[in-house]
Amino acid sequence: MDFKGKCAIVTGSSSGVGAATALELARRGVSVLINCSKSTGPAEAVAAQCREAGVDAFVVSANVADDADCVRLAEAAKARWGRLDFLVNNAGTTKFVAAQKLSGLSAQDFHDIYSVNTIGVFQMVRACEDLLRAARGAVVNVSSIAGQEGLGSSIAYAASKGALNTLTISLARVMGTEVRVNALLPGFIETGWLAAGLGAAYETSRQSYKDTAALGEVLTPEDCADAIVYLLGATKVTGQLLRVDGGRAGAVCQAGRPEMGFARRERCLR
Repeated sequence: MDFKGKCAIVTGSSSGVGAATALELARRGVSVLINCSKSTGPAEAVAAQCREAGVDAFVVSANVADDADCVRLAEAAKARWGRLDFLVNNAGTTKFVAAQKLSGLSAQDFHDIYSVNTIGVFQMVRACEDLLRAARGAVVNVSSIAGQEGLGSSIAYAASKGALNTLTISLARVMGTEVRVNALLPGFIETGWLAAGLGAAYETSRQSYKDTAALGEVLTPEDCADAIVYLLGATKVTGQLLRVDGGRAGAVCQAGRPEMGFARRERCLR
């Protein structure tokens, strides 16, 4: 696909995967709406970098859990460009709670996490539907391997991403033939957000992931951005859940028990 002259909204794009995606799109000639829900300083810095690449970029502060804010994002893109080719639903949230600690999650925690990770995605697609259909555009939802493995920062987070995977397939069915909808399922990503959430456990978790991945590596935001751009440009791909995890899938090859997986890596790869 020739990306030049196209326009995109990337939610949660002031840092991490969202920022890397916005910058990669800008390098390919795509104008970008940068979104943040809190401080606009980092978002403005990302927008400035995008403009240095020779495209239009601007910031809109909005919370995707708020339906009115989703509509406002779509309207901002329409007012600025009169079109929208790509929507990357990257905004996400979680609560870091050990899976064994069921008492650490309340009903409100589930509501808060689903409101961004799942409902927010639906609201964004609905708000942008007319623009995307008119452009025969594409949507990429940033999910997680947690939605398949039932692991991750918390059970509520994993459940929200599992629901997002199903939502992606449903949207692909109902928005074809005009709009393609896919999801990226990344593994462990080196970001400040994850480091802050895991705290002292970050380095141990990072090394454990590397030990159970076929490639022996974790992901960078740029790795994810490359995969997102691929899905945006893959004109015959829709309704797919693209897992990018460095070969982590093999770690659950033995009845879901990592200690029986890549602890004997060769055995799983036969």
